[in-house]
Amino acid sequence: MKCDYACQSDSHPVSRRQFLGALGGGFVVGGLGALTRGAAAAQLQQNQMRVLTVFLSGGVSQLESWDPKPKTDTGGPFRAISTAVPGIQICELLPFTAQHMDKLSLVRSINTKNGDHGKGSYQMQHGRNEMPGVDYPHLGAVAAKSLERANSPLPGFIRVPGGGRGRDAAYLGPRYNSVGAGGSPPPNSARPDSLTAEMDAFRNSIRRQANDHFVSQRRTAETDVYTQSYEQALQLMEKRDVFDVSKESDKEHERYGKHDFGQHCLMARRLLENDVPFVQISHTNYDTHNENFNFHLEQLGEFDQPFATLISDLSERGMLETTLVVVMSEFGRTPRINVRYGRDHWGTAWSICLGGAKIQPGAVIGKTNENGTKVIDREVDHGHLFHTYLAAVGINSTSSFDLGGREAPLADPSRSAISELIA
Repeated sequence: MKCDYACQSDSHPVSRRQFLGALGGGFVVGGLGALTRGAAAAQLQQNQMRVLTVFLSGGVSQLESWDPKPKTDTGGPFRAISTAVPGIQICELLPFTAQHMDKLSLVRSINTKNGDHGKGSYQMQHGRNEMPGVDYPHLGAVAAKSLERANSPLPGFIRVPGGGRGRDAAYLGPRYNSVGAGGSPPPNSARPDSLTAEMDAFRNSIRRQANDHFVSQRRTAETDVYTQSYEQALQLMEKRDVFDVSKESDKEHERYGKHDFGQHCLMARRLLENDVPFVQISHTNYDTHNENFNFHLEQLGEFDQPFATLISDLSERGMLETTLVVVMSEFGRTPRINVRYGRDHWGTAWSICLGGAKIQPGAVIGKTNENGTKVIDREVDHGHLFHTYLAAVGINSTSSFDLGGREAPLADPSRSAISELIA
């Protein structure tokens, strides 16, 4: 649905352009990432862990999702409902997800001290505060590097939906930048009918000879990027059907829903089944300065069943124990309801949902006060969460990447994982 954002932030058109996949570029991989070494990477080669994040862009209300406060001055019109875990209640807008809370956990005590869309998005996806002149890799890039599959033809960090190549790997290099995908194979990933397999093989052999000759005289990071992008593109052509959700049965499309978010969840399952280390799904229009309750009724109504279906499928297929799932936003929303029946930006006391991998299921970390205006137990921030995500897939979050002799910590050294969440 269309949302008229009242905060007038420049972040909204940027996020929407990204959501529609207008990022430029192609499948460029390789480069400086080849010079980095993750301290934990070797021990993880055999674990085959994965990460799925669902980013609810705009700032989902914790009061209409994971930390309802009914019958209070801030609670709004919706009830809290029981879940599969006795004693844990969530908002009635999430009835399907409630049935799977025995596989999930909640963190209800987040304080990021931030109410800006861009800065909040950076915090939650990079684990650090955004600073001028300093760039850190996205969680997806860290996971793609640390959980890298040797000789995999598929990118390690895929955004759904999206198009082109992101620029989110920072010093890990372009090999670990994100790749956007929709519900169909990447464009230009099929060999033209006019080109036979023999001709294509001959053409590529000539290209490799020319590359080898050039590299022997003046190899650079840029030439590595060029060479590796071609080689992975050739491998990707062999796996192009992974990106084609039309290969799924009508029953699967019905189960997930034929709207965009349902199809994106189905795509995410296909990617995880094909061992992509990191997948991110986006769902937008949660910046509800106006008509907060109507918007959440519609948006979470669209989110709930596909997400619950995805969790159920991952569990039934034995994948949830090796797949971390995180539902996050850039911040929460104000307990105070404004004059437009909306909620504004709020980074002081809010929540996320996560589960799978090594996350203790059925847990609730932290607590807010009676009407949700402040954290009163186990306050954490984005730094603690980033450490927790890495620890949940077996990565030593206190280790560093070696960048040509210079160490770069995987996560903020001043923070640590939420230990009681790690099973």
